[in-house]
Amino acid sequence: MNYRHAFHAGNFADIAKHLALLAVLLHLRRKEAAFAVIDTHAGRGAYDLASAQARRTGEAEAGIARIRSLRGLSALLDAYLDLVAGPVYPGSPLIAARLLRPQDRLVAVEKHPGEHEALTALLEPYRNARTEQGDGYKRLAALLPPPERRGAILIDPPYEAPDEFAQAAEAFAAGFRRFATGTYLIWFPVKSAAAANAFCGEVLAAGAQKAVRLDIALRDRDEARLSAAGLLVVNPPYLFVDSMRKALDPVLPAIAADASFDWLAGEG
Repeated sequence: MNYRHAFHAGNFADIAKHLALLAVLLHLRRKEAAFAVIDTHAGRGAYDLASAQARRTGEAEAGIARIRSLRGLSALLDAYLDLVAGPVYPGSPLIAARLLRPQDRLVAVEKHPGEHEALTALLEPYRNARTEQGDGYKRLAALLPPPERRGAILIDPPYEAPDEFAQAAEAFAAGFRRFATGTYLIWFPVKSAAAANAFCGEVLAAGAQKAVRLDIALRDRDEARLSAAGLLVVNPPYLFVDSMRKALDPVLPAIAADASFDWLAGEG
């Protein structure tokens, strides 16, 4: 399948993924010590929800557009809605860049030249953010461990290639060997429960001692479109699931979706 960011910006999967990323970054900010963020498949960084690509799928209208008024119900949800206010939806690198303090750092990797060019222009105002044009899978291990020794790594590929699950699992394993204490967020589409389960098993086989899986699915399933997605979070911060549950509780009925959390390693 092909999960190009521009076609799906602001959809149900983005809401869950970006809430989780924000929860991790806010946790890292609680300590004064610097942290690094590495985004292996950064895309162009921001997406016009009025564009032809966004209107073609209508996923933002069924996602972010339905929850903009859900204020005062969760601190995490409020922080997310503040970040995504407006007609241009920020991708993960822009969300991360906006959360950086002077001592923190972002490395955003994007393979496609046009997307990388747009990403570089977008992040130019953020002094502690830099971009790389290249294969995020191959670059990940080389970027780890970060000098800060604290950080979040987002692995969020488009799943265009038939062997993309294997590539993502291999990249995680290589990175985890070098930086086992980082928090990893690994996004994946769920078209086949067996394939998704096998993928999570491959990730855990790399040695993760603490990992939680978040699944989110639309109640009206459509085999022709992405209707379910997962996020595997390795080394989630303290109270991560509690914070995510509280944020998602008002969101799920608004977007007609369900979500579940499953601790695959470590205690819940």
